[in-house]
Amino acid sequence: MSHDSTAVENTAPEPERGVENDHGHRHLGIALTIITAAQLMIVLDASVVNIALPSIQTDLGFSSANLPWVINAYVVAFGGLLLLGGRAGDLLGRRRMFMAGIGLFTLASLLGGMAQGEAWLLGARALQGVGAAIVAPTALALITTTFPAGPPRNRAFAVYAAMSGAGAAIGLILGGALTEVSWRWTLFINIPIGILLIALAPRFLGESAPQHGRFDLFGALVGTSGLVAVVYGLTHAASHEWTSPTTIALLVAGVGLLVAFLVIESRVEHPLLPMRILADRTRAVSYVTMLIIGAALFSTFYFISLFVQQVLGYGPLQAGFAFLPFSAGIVIAAQVASALASRVDPRWIVGAGAAISAFGMWGNAQLTVESTYLTGLLPWIIVNSVGMGLAFVALTLTAVSRIARQDSGVGAGVFNTTQQIGGALGLALLGTLATQAATDKAAELTVLAQSGQVDPNLIPVMAQTEGSSLAFWVAAGMLLVSALIAVFGLDIKHEELTADSLEAQPVG
Repeated sequence: MSHDSTAVENTAPEPERGVENDHGHRHLGIALTIITAAQLMIVLDASVVNIALPSIQTDLGFSSANLPWVINAYVVAFGGLLLLGGRAGDLLGRRRMFMAGIGLFTLASLLGGMAQGEAWLLGARALQGVGAAIVAPTALALITTTFPAGPPRNRAFAVYAAMSGAGAAIGLILGGALTEVSWRWTLFINIPIGILLIALAPRFLGESAPQHGRFDLFGALVGTSGLVAVVYGLTHAASHEWTSPTTIALLVAGVGLLVAFLVIESRVEHPLLPMRILADRTRAVSYVTMLIIGAALFSTFYFISLFVQQVLGYGPLQAGFAFLPFSAGIVIAAQVASALASRVDPRWIVGAGAAISAFGMWGNAQLTVESTYLTGLLPWIIVNSVGMGLAFVALTLTAVSRIARQDSGVGAGVFNTTQQIGGALGLALLGTLATQAATDKAAELTVLAQSGQVDPNLIPVMAQTEGSSLAFWVAAGMLLVSALIAVFGLDIKHEELTADSLEAQPVG
């Protein structure tokens, strides 16, 4: 299997016609703007409709059980098909697929904004996820093959990582502003941006030579089905017991399908996930660490969004702007991480970033119904943003280190997949734990309210805060584990990140 892929590379080396060769270094800034704008657009779409959910429910008549799938339909399709999207870029040309993905994403945004019912909107959101799954890995691959190794590529990765990390926060701000007009504009806003990116891409982005190979569609179907089953099983547990036969069946089936996916990928001739990608210790550790951090990050936005609206009583626009410091903090921290990358081994940058974010999660866990934004929430938003900014940049660099050119698309796809799948699984798991804790707390408070010890009007917000607190505690533990994995697992030195590792042959 791996020998076949290597033979393709050795006998037909890919003549990269990157921007630096076609247009000169003066266009690298424009190229990066195009790539990061696309990345920002697809990342923020995972959160831009969060604040619009109440309006969507009222307008389209969504049931409470189906409403979370406005988010999940996008995230699951995105995360489940990222490997296929990365493979498509490698085989058919990265710029070509970058543009095709943006075109599909833009069309799906138009259809979603015109939705007249549940099925229509959920279908459009899933189609958006498919487009995003094509754009994300090709965008990261375009950076690795366009920018020269060393400081230029490190700076490009810093901007890319900042957009990836800040995108969710920016999505909440944008979602709040657009919802004031109409929830449909949270989707329509993508149309002019997508059209502009498609127009600029052929001029400022170089194309890669198509490679020989086939698409592993069966593997993609098995892997995506496994992810859907696990996410649905976790969310099902929130409204039922963990011991529910349906919950157990979904989780067992999901895990079984994901295991089957790995077995398939180890045996097919043209896998979506070549095992050689995971053979490098640094890349494997980067993926695992990103999976855990992604799970914790999604919980931050979700539960803080609930806190500022349900406890602090903020409106949609005010709730969105509550996350503005996070966006600023992660951008600043990303630039610091970029500067440190050429001086400090990435294990220490990632470890420090994850540990700082764990401290921020601990702070979030201390929130009560008496907490205020300025003294109770804002400091921990800033702490979290600094930690995430440091970790994201260093992980983006290590995830694509020592990777062969013909594998840059699938390598980028794996990295993006771990972030999205981590987010979906983390939100499902932590959301389930929070819901059950809130339900138990509400029952306890109801008894106290009957004896006059608790104001009945405060029961919903007190229960919600209790549930969120448990989720933050678990997230803090997850981040500490990710810090330890990074410190003891990453084995690449900072000097290696300045070398052009893309010339290396694949492992195995």
